[in-house]
Amino acid sequence: MKTKIVKIYRTYGGLALLGIVGIPIGIVVGLIDVIFGKVLLKLMDIREAYPMYFIPFLAIAGVIIAYCYFKFGGKSSKGMNLIFEVGHGDEEVIPLRLIPFIISGTWLTHLFGGSAGREGVAVQIGATFSHWAGKKLPFKNASSIFLVTGMAAGFAGLFQTPIAATLFAMEVLVAGALEYQALLPAFTAAFTASTVSKALGLENFSFALTAKVTSDFSVFWKLIVLGILFGIVGGAFAWCLKWTKKIAGTKLKNPIIRIAVLGVCLSILFLLFYKGRYSGLGTNLIQDSFQGGEIFSYDWLLKFALTILTLAAGFQGGEVTPLFSIGASFGVILAGIFHLPIELVAALGYASVFGSATNTLFAPIFIGAEVFGYAYLPYFFIVCTIAYAFNMNKSIYSLQKIAAHRNRN
Repeated sequence: MKTKIVKIYRTYGGLALLGIVGIPIGIVVGLIDVIFGKVLLKLMDIREAYPMYFIPFLAIAGVIIAYCYFKFGGKSSKGMNLIFEVGHGDEEVIPLRLIPFIISGTWLTHLFGGSAGREGVAVQIGATFSHWAGKKLPFKNASSIFLVTGMAAGFAGLFQTPIAATLFAMEVLVAGALEYQALLPAFTAAFTASTVSKALGLENFSFALTAKVTSDFSVFWKLIVLGILFGIVGGAFAWCLKWTKKIAGTKLKNPIIRIAVLGVCLSILFLLFYKGRYSGLGTNLIQDSFQGGEIFSYDWLLKFALTILTLAAGFQGGEVTPLFSIGASFGVILAGIFHLPIELVAALGYASVFGSATNTLFAPIFIGAEVFGYAYLPYFFIVCTIAYAFNMNKSIYSLQKIAAHRNRN
């Protein structure tokens, strides 16, 4: 009996300690997210005020990024792929230099008008710091546990959606499987990072939906079709990104030449299309989608293409916020076709295109609920589930593994 009590004590004591360790990790990652996020938003404001002073020089910024990674980056030049390699046990170390490299590279990308996101930075920041700290702690499977913990903290600190962040970190490494062993520290780290970033005033998008929709059979089938369309768009984005990176790498093998050539092309395209409307995160399209601004029928498609070209060229950032903008602006167009409230369909596109492109299910459902309101959770569940099923099993993360029961290829 005494032995059993000791075993229970050690089990619960270890779980409690894991949860507690997530708190300081969340604090540190949240603070870094705040610095990164606030500077990024300021740089974007400067570029938007003076587009002709920055967008024409995107190629020069790209050369600086590529040269620094080539000369000094080492393994950190792998970026998100390195995080996945460590998560799968193929690599053991994430160099701390990855943090300043990915932050500065993303700042330059956005200042000079590249179309990219920021979640990749936040996830890499969190994973790098937490994995480094976890290796110093006496826990079993500490490497994988604290990698997931840091990913959750990074995502939550930037987007202030801690439930979605926890689920995203747990399911993204292997599609169709969850890293339950990291649940408790990921949970505490995510909520801590989100609280810290919110308390320190990091701006984040949220919109309270008020649309009223009848729950009849015709609406249900409209949601099914919307899920199929959003799933195809997200899957197509992931496939096109992989294909474009492959072609760019084959035709322009030198990364410095590649980013210079494509950077010039991108500058011309960004200036040609409304002097930077499709530069940056795409938050302008998100705001217009939900606040009655003008959304053109081709906005989502141009953001789709220019984001892929930016990332294929080698510029830094991520894909998630552009995916939000693609989904929201595409949703505005579909709302008129399906005769549903614009804000609701934009919100469904916002969440489900992200889920489809990342090959995740639970994170996008709760992104929708946390950003737009839990009253609409059933709608997000239906559309995100169908999008997940129809995404062609593609992912923007090329090293994401597929659980055996979900491998349809």
